[in-house]
Amino acid sequence: MNGMLELKNVSKSFDGMEVLNDISLHIARGEFVSIVGPSGSGKSTILRLLTQALQADGGDILFDGMPLLQAQHAFAFMPQRDALMPWRSVIDNAILGLEVHGMRRSQARAVAAPLFDRFGLAGFENYYPATLSGGMRQRAALLRTVIQRQDMLLLDEPFGALDALTRTQMQEWLQGMWTDHRWTALLITHDVREAVFLSDRIYVLSARPAAVIREFEVPLKRPRTLADLGSPAAQAIETEILQTLLHPQRT
Repeated sequence: MNGMLELKNVSKSFDGMEVLNDISLHIARGEFVSIVGPSGSGKSTILRLLTQALQADGGDILFDGMPLLQAQHAFAFMPQRDALMPWRSVIDNAILGLEVHGMRRSQARAVAAPLFDRFGLAGFENYYPATLSGGMRQRAALLRTVIQRQDMLLLDEPFGALDALTRTQMQEWLQGMWTDHRWTALLITHDVREAVFLSDRIYVLSARPAAVIREFEVPLKRPRTLADLGSPAAQAIETEILQTLLHPQRT
């Protein structure tokens, strides 16, 4: 598989404790792929390897067919918490990545300003994070992520801290944005329904040391609605993923 991103037999240990065991997966350009697994199974460790905060002990990570070390700024990363800086306005939070990469603030603001309406933040450019709702903060954080115009988005449980209603609204919003822009995205999530709603494919990890125990293709048409989650196809795949997580020995 010559995908945009490939992990081949990747392993990682910490102080003798094996966390990742022979992980292999791939993501093609324009795909939305999710990874689900038990708590503490090493899902976020995979993202840390991709952002090069960690180095793998074994295996290969390729980006567009080349070793990841040769890929400069391949990913834009959105962590679990929005990590907005409270002393910067919303627009200045949004342009932080552009400034880090050397763009002048005035130029970066000009790049960001036209996007605020599409992200549901028009009129809030000069507000500060403390004045925003949880959903608005997450939209601001995603704007900060995608504005960097990297080839691929890494999303680490971005809606996990939100209440159920806001989380559902954000999932609908993200699905609409992905449909419009066709970003290549890797989502780490513990929410199986979220993975089914958003993804083209889903990898299921075992408990630590994590290994890929199943790969699912999501057979739902796009664009999707919440009503699609009630379809027999969606309920069947959600049930099968949950059964795989609860009883991996039966797979």
